[in-house]
Amino acid sequence: MPQMAPLNWLLLFFMFVIVFLLYNVLNYFSFLYPVKQVTKKKSSSKINWKW
Repeated sequence: MPQMAPLNWLLLFFMFVIVFLLYNVLNYFSFLYPVKQVTKKKSSSKINWKW
């Protein structure tokens, strides 16, 4: 059985690392959270200071 050269092992390792990172990045950014639409009414009370 022929042995693989160290460079081939290194390229294989980098390929697996790149595929792993790509898989994680795609899973992270493909998940969409439901959009919350909360409307808050701003109550602005005007206070007139009379000195």
